[in-house]
Amino acid sequence: MKVGGILARIRIHPWTTRAATTMDRYLIVGLGNPEPKYAANRHNVGFRCLDRLAALHGLSFERRQKHARVALGTLAGCAVVLAKPQTFMNESGRAVAELAAFYRVELERLLVVYDDIDLPLGTLRLRPDGGSGGHRGMRSIIEHLGQKTGFPRLRIGVGRPPGQMEAAAYVLQDFGAQELPVLDETLVRAVRAIELWLSAGIEAAMNYANLRTGRPVMEG
Repeated sequence: MKVGGILARIRIHPWTTRAATTMDRYLIVGLGNPEPKYAANRHNVGFRCLDRLAALHGLSFERRQKHARVALGTLAGCAVVLAKPQTFMNESGRAVAELAAFYRVELERLLVVYDDIDLPLGTLRLRPDGGSGGHRGMRSIIEHLGQKTGFPRLRIGVGRPPGQMEAAAYVLQDFGAQELPVLDETLVRAVRAIELWLSAGIEAAMNYANLRTGRPVMEG
């Protein structure tokens, strides 16, 4: 039997080859809390964004790896690892740091998607770097990356707590029925911003995400 014929029938998974270990992978992380009771919370909007991104591109979170549920595949011609840390929000950095090291992901190819109470619902903000802004999940990531902050982040506005409500209680509430249409529209734009980041770079993605806002939620 010819060697060529044998090789033609051998299927080598692209994630297990030596060449793949040095390829330019992207790690996209959505933040949230893992238990089902948190699924509809404001704090879990990062998970929701990644679920939508994965579904749109036919990927699924079938694998558990490095304290996270991960989906491997290709988006916009780029090899990607989508991850949802399963360590709860305040320890998100454990999963992110271990995945970044395992897949040899440079900081500029790491994108973190998470909720922000300082942005109105319907608003996105994409930045190439920055601090935690008081977000405990981001604080954990920065700590586990050795205080490095030079990685992109996509913040999804969830609005300020009403009255004297504590922020910690507010982000663990579900979105209201009247907010869901705006949230849906925002997640569509968030997914598009991620696709642009992969295909055209951070500047193009920022121009798209940061200059557009959703319509305000009406009271009552």
